[in-house]
Order: sequence, then C-alpha cells, then structure tokens
Amino acid sequence: MTTETSPYFGKHGADWWRGAVIYQIYPRSFMDASGDGIGDLQGVIDRLDYIASLNVDAIWLSPFFTSPMKDFGYDVSDYRGVDPMFGTLEDFDRLVEAAHARGLKVTIDQVLSHTSDQHPWFEESRASRDNPRADWYVWADAKPDGSPPTNWQSVFGGSAWQWDTRRCQYYLHNFLVEQPDLNFRHPDVVEAILGEVRFWLERGVDGFRLDAVNFCTHGALEDNPPSPLIEEGAIGVRPDNPYGFQRHLHDKTQPENLVFLERLRALLDEYPGTTSVGEVGDDDSLGVMADYTRGGNRLHMCYSFNLLTEAADPHYLHETLAEMEARIGDGWPCWALGNHDVTRLATRWQAEGDQAALRLYLAFLLTQRGSVCLYQGEELGLTEASLSFEQLVDPAGITFWPSYKGRDGCRTPMPWQADARHGGFSGATPWLPVPDEHLGLAVDRQDDDPASLLNAYRAFLAFRRELPALVKGAVRYHPVRDEVLCLERTHGDQRLLVALNFSGEARTLPAPASAAALEAAPALVNGRWADGQLTLPPYGIAIARCSQSAEEDTTWAV
Repeated sequence: MTTETSPYFGKHGADWWRGAVIYQIYPRSFMDASGDGIGDLQGVIDRLDYIASLNVDAIWLSPFFTSPMKDFGYDVSDYRGVDPMFGTLEDFDRLVEAAHARGLKVTIDQVLSHTSDQHPWFEESRASRDNPRADWYVWADAKPDGSPPTNWQSVFGGSAWQWDTRRCQYYLHNFLVEQPDLNFRHPDVVEAILGEVRFWLERGVDGFRLDAVNFCTHGALEDNPPSPLIEEGAIGVRPDNPYGFQRHLHDKTQPENLVFLERLRALLDEYPGTTSVGEVGDDDSLGVMADYTRGGNRLHMCYSFNLLTEAADPHYLHETLAEMEARIGDGWPCWALGNHDVTRLATRWQAEGDQAALRLYLAFLLTQRGSVCLYQGEELGLTEASLSFEQLVDPAGITFWPSYKGRDGCRTPMPWQADARHGGFSGATPWLPVPDEHLGLAVDRQDDDPASLLNAYRAFLAFRRELPALVKGAVRYHPVRDEVLCLERTHGDQRLLVALNFSGEARTLPAPASAAALEAAPALVNGRWADGQLTLPPYGIAIARCSQSAEEDTTWAV
C-alpha cells in the first residue's frame, strides 16, 4: 500500500511535513525491550503511546541498519537490513503500522554519502582497480612523494584520505576511516542508492532524514584554503580539530550535488505524501539550506547547526532567523535546538533546572516558521551527562579527550521510572549509564504533574496545532528590544504577535491596541496585553491575536 492510498494519507494531506513537529528517537537509548542493555525497535513500539501523547506529528528514527557500529549505525553495511541488536524487518513493519495507527508519520535516517568499509560494495571496490565496482568509491593516487592527494581533513580528525595496500591508492573518508565515501559521479552509484531509498519507500516510510547530505559529491582534487574563521572563538572552530581550520571549497557542497537531490526528489514524488529533511554543515549553512529546498524539485526541508551552538543570545537568534527568511524564498527550513550530536539544550544554553528558561526555549522553537525536530528527552529537560573517559564509547570523544568529550553525554538512556533500576530503560546494565540526576526528571515523575516541563510541551504542542499561523504561516521579525525577540506569524486572516523575553528580568513593551490574548493559550504563555502595553515576566512568553489592518500595528515594539 502506498502512502497515497492509505487512509492515513487522507487524514493529513500530502504536505503534512510543512510545519510538522518531528520527534527524534535514538533507538539505542530510547527503550530496551529485549533486556540486553541496548534500546530496540520493540522498545519504540512499546512507547508509541507516550510519543503520541506529546502531540507531535512524526518520529525520526536514527540508524537501526546492519552495521559494525564503529559510528553507532552511521556506518551502514547493509542498507536493507535491521541490525540484530535492534530487531528484524518484521519489527520495523510492525512499528510503522503501530505508529500510523496512532496518527504518527515515520521518517528514518538515510546515510547516503558513505558506507561502512564492511559493506559488500566497498569490499569489492577495494579488491582491485578493474572490478565492476572499482570506481564506486572515491579513489586517488598518491602524490609523487607518497602523501595524500589533497590536504582535506576528516571531521573526526586527521587526513580525509586513507592508504589502501590492495589497490595502492588512497580512498576518501570525510568521517571515520571505516566510513569510505561513495562516488556520486558514477551513474551506477546513484542508481544503486536510489534503489536503497526505494526499498524503504515500498515498506511504507513517510520520509527520510538525510545525514550529512551536502557531502555526497566532491569537487576537484585541489587543496582547501585556510578558513577565515580560525581566529579564536569563531563558531564551529575547535582548536583541537584541524577540520575547522579549512575553508571547505572542494570536499563538500558541490554544485553537482543538486543534480543528485533532484533525482532523489523525483523518486520521492512517486510516493505522494513522503518527505525529506537534509542535514547540512557548511561555512554558509543558511545558504545551503536555501539552495537545497528552493524551487520544489530538491529537498522538502533542511536543517543546519546554526541553532545548535552555545549562542542563546536573542540578537544572534534574530540575525540567524531573519537571514534565513531573506534567503530561502519558497524553500522551507527545519529547526532544532538539540540532537544526538550536540550537548543537551538545558546544559548548552545554561538552563539546568531553570524551568522558566526551558519553557521559553520551547516556545521560541515552536513559534518559528518551519518544521521542528525535538530530540528525545528534551521534553524532560535532561541535562548533559558527565561521563569519565572510561565510560566513553563515542569515537570522537575518545579521539579528542579531554578538550572535547564527545557525544555520549547527550545519548544516555531515557529515564522512564525514577525508582526503577536504570530508570526503567532496561533490566540489564545499559550501554551508557543513566545519570542519577536524570532520575528526578523521569517520565513517571513528570507525567502526572500539571506543572511539569513534560506537560508544558504537551500543552503547547496541542495549542500550536490549532493555529495555522504558527504551523504554516509567514513570518516577520521586529528588532530585538530589551532582550525581547518579537515576531509576527500570519496565515490567511489570522495574525499572531509573539514576544519572547530572553532576560531574567521583567520587561514592558509598547503593544498594538488591537492585540488580544488567546483564551486557549496554555499556562506557559504568561505575558499580559493591556492598555497598549505588553508586560512580560522573566523569561516570559506572549502570544496575541491582532487585527490585520490596524496601521498603528506596523511599528509594534519598535
């Protein structure tokens, strides 16, 4: 059954993804049903009622494919297989059916730019220079002095080139040495990858999150120049990793990638109602997001790391969002404040235990134009786990310790029950420990507490669903005033004013005379509109309905 002919498609419409809220599940850490200490697909099935209770629209499953797990599933050795630690293909089919029965779409990770070095394609490719898949990966001869073909650096540190004694050539790996890059300049590679995507479309998935999608093609084998961002403190540059020292002109984000994305979109269009969201990392990520989603024939959505930094300053946020709007045209962004690769939001934005600030960040994310990804545990206010070197399993953390402690701190298991062993995640010792400080934030502690952060998420997500302006509307940003971020969302005859106080002090701003508070707003929307003024408590949130035609409203909060 295709998405188009299913009753679920009729309920949501082909553009369900536009403005959707997608809940990211890191399967290893979500719920262990088998009792081996590692989360699995059955564990996800067992917790679908919880996910549906959040009032999200879809789930995104991080990789569950067959893999040696050098990068925990982002090194795929069989695109069509479920790794036994997660279950079976039949488990996946049951998950899709159960999710759809609860009104949830299912999107899955696809890692297209590279495979595991244990994938049969690579094992054949590296065997000789003249086998049928010899050119399926990016191979190059050494320089006359034996050094790598270029100065390109791996995201995980060191050269992006690895010498292979079978072929006496280097192969490209933008990530781990065990993750060789596919050669998307070879038409057979493109056809093979599209075939792997079609396999999951036929199994009923509703979309794909495309990992590192701007890495699919490389350019000329020329050295990258130094980056102008290498001065100390620049966003995205760490002194312990030379990857950030370069301007990545030749190793990623090539124009040819757009041709592949158009082929991918054409395939998705054969399955109406499916979608795609690409992850891009680049010096000009906002520009790439715009290029990859404009025109309606490339990706449906893109997200970047621009909001996944430590910068919680409203001026930076305003600048980033306003620039995106100015550049994206008819494209569509997807925003996230957390995921499996970055420090937990509560820690990164210095809001550990600060319920007011965490509610503000929730409202900030869910009032922007675009779709939204929420990372598991964000709704609980989970903090970054502090792990010892001996507890680390993330290759990046092990490589760059102690200046960078890797991604394990945001990947620890979900705490379901405060008083249960391992937080109710598993009956066995989990692959990463459940921090003691997470137990007090467990689902069962927050579930029945009307004032909990978890229930604030549920209430705001339900509230947002009923407001077309917040889901699909246009946006207009006003200048930041006294640390208050002000914007408008409009859709049809609905116009909403949003004010978000990023200050720990109360703020009072001028407000349009026609502004009226929304009666159905949840308790976290606590600003007061009266007598031409808006009063916001510390970290306060205000949303009002406003006249479309009042001329005095055009200079609101200026």
